[in-house]
Amino acid sequence: MKIGSYQFDSNVFLAPMAGITDQPFRELCCRLGAGLAVSEMVSSNPKVWNTEKSKLRMLHSDNAGIRSVQIAGSCPDELAFAAKINADNGAQIIDINMGCPAKKVNKKLAGSALLREPAQVEQIVKSVVNSVNVPVTLKIRTGWCENSRNGIEIAKIAQDNGIASLAVHGRTRNDFYKGYAEYDTIRAIKQAVSIPVVANGDITSVEKAEHVLSYTGADAIMIGRGAQGRPWIFREINHFLKTGTHMPAPSVNEVRSILIGHVNELHQFYGDYMGVRIARKHVSWYIHSLALLSEEQGEGFTEKFAGNQGKAFRATFNGLSSTSEQLEMLNLCFDQLVH
Repeated sequence: MKIGSYQFDSNVFLAPMAGITDQPFRELCCRLGAGLAVSEMVSSNPKVWNTEKSKLRMLHSDNAGIRSVQIAGSCPDELAFAAKINADNGAQIIDINMGCPAKKVNKKLAGSALLREPAQVEQIVKSVVNSVNVPVTLKIRTGWCENSRNGIEIAKIAQDNGIASLAVHGRTRNDFYKGYAEYDTIRAIKQAVSIPVVANGDITSVEKAEHVLSYTGADAIMIGRGAQGRPWIFREINHFLKTGTHMPAPSVNEVRSILIGHVNELHQFYGDYMGVRIARKHVSWYIHSLALLSEEQGEGFTEKFAGNQGKAFRATFNGLSSTSEQLEMLNLCFDQLVH
């Protein structure tokens, strides 16, 4: 899989997710096998760039692999300016968001709302591609709603105007994240264009990853919610695609190291106040993964860490207000998990 001149070691990518794919999470997923980790969505409106949230979103490190920055907006000139600023600041790939279903984004004619305006899509793509000397990629959904699945039309516009790679979430905007992703449209898009296509949506297991790649013919897959609390899914999929066999589940000691390391990085990246709060959602997802690993009797796990026990842990953990309390409780949790 290549985007422009960039060759990827793995065709299993981390999807951009607002509030989730920050620098610490991107670095972690790349260490665990993600071929590309796309940043959180950055607004093309320069008026918001001086906020603390935007400043943190625009930070990048070499430890997160090839630097792909996702921008969102509706004005071709603003998006072109945002692309140029990010490229000048070290972005190696610019990704345009036309897939976000959030109402606050769509009401500004950004995100997936643009799928209803093919002419505007063309103007945006032309403007951004012409503004930078790095590859420009695009992320879309299959259409606005079931009666207007125009993913093929958008894909052809993208290809004809210089987009280097196209990621497609197998849902319409009106689907949000409900129901199940469909892959027929992604398959049709792949057959209609010659640029690389990345399939996204509901890829939560190694078997599903193999099926989606095979069925759609996509060049790569993109993992979003499937990586929450389970960043080792990238190496599991890489191993399965290469060998056809399942690699052993991570041991309790390795999960301990990954989770506590991640929480430490969040504390350092955001500072004590925000770090504690950002860590809560990640730990909640990890606790769900711990329950699954306990049920599967992964190495070093006790028989049960599920149901009420997990809920009780989350309730207590979410009430903690200091970094030291969070780390102390996590260590105590793992002490109790091991035999």
